[in-house]
Amino acid sequence: MSLYFSSVAQEKIIRLFPAGAPGNTIASEEVADESGNRVANETVQRITNVSQPVITIYEPSEELANGSAVIVCPGGGYNLLAYDLEGDEVCLWLNELGITAILLKYRVPQPPEQKKHEAPLQDLQRAVSYVRANASELNIDPDRIGVMGFSAGAHLSVMACNSFDKRAYLPLDEVDRTSSRPNFCLLVYPAYLDGENFRLAPEIQVSSKTPPTMLIQTEDDRSYINSSLFYYYALKEAGVPVWMHLYHRGGHGYGLRDTGAMVNSWPDRAEDWFREIGIID
Repeated sequence: MSLYFSSVAQEKIIRLFPAGAPGNTIASEEVADESGNRVANETVQRITNVSQPVITIYEPSEELANGSAVIVCPGGGYNLLAYDLEGDEVCLWLNELGITAILLKYRVPQPPEQKKHEAPLQDLQRAVSYVRANASELNIDPDRIGVMGFSAGAHLSVMACNSFDKRAYLPLDEVDRTSSRPNFCLLVYPAYLDGENFRLAPEIQVSSKTPPTMLIQTEDDRSYINSSLFYYYALKEAGVPVWMHLYHRGGHGYGLRDTGAMVNSWPDRAEDWFREIGIID
């Protein structure tokens, strides 16, 4: 994996709900204090109070573009978004592989009366449908649209991969008549997937229609390791193609940055997986 991102991406920002997100109240978006939050000696841009979900489209160079697309969901505990660490930097890496990257800025934090993933799932379903409905304009294959998430963003990705048969909001237009099912899913240190008694969280209902999945996990990520283990087992039992790379150490929240652990090589493993499932050549 290149350590230098030579971005030729042409960024396009699109509001997912031009007339306003379902049930939304306007809040003042803000960048959280970055001074005490660092990964690999670099600050992390953290955004909160997101009330107008948008996608930013990063297009690879024409000579690299291969027709695949990945919607990237940053983490942040459904309270904020680690927007560069698990967003911009990831999109530029995907562009290097010839993949069109779509960065999702979903609504956070959630009102107390809502489930933590309720509004974000609406945003991600809308994003998948928008990208598929506009596939020809974006020069992508509508059957090669994946999702990728980190931590809470990985939980959100899993929800989209197992809830596509029911729209989480009332359909608004032609976009919402287009399938929101991702074709594949990459999860990096996923959170909140495990429930009680070695079972998945009750909101996650895996089936044989769940998309092929890859998981990246470390053993010393003790709060969340069961998320990966339980989900891996559920996918295996459902007959869903699944890869998992389990590293000994590396913790949580490293993104693509070099923290000095072997888990930092995970993008190379992801490239192998992308090739195996036909996402890149």
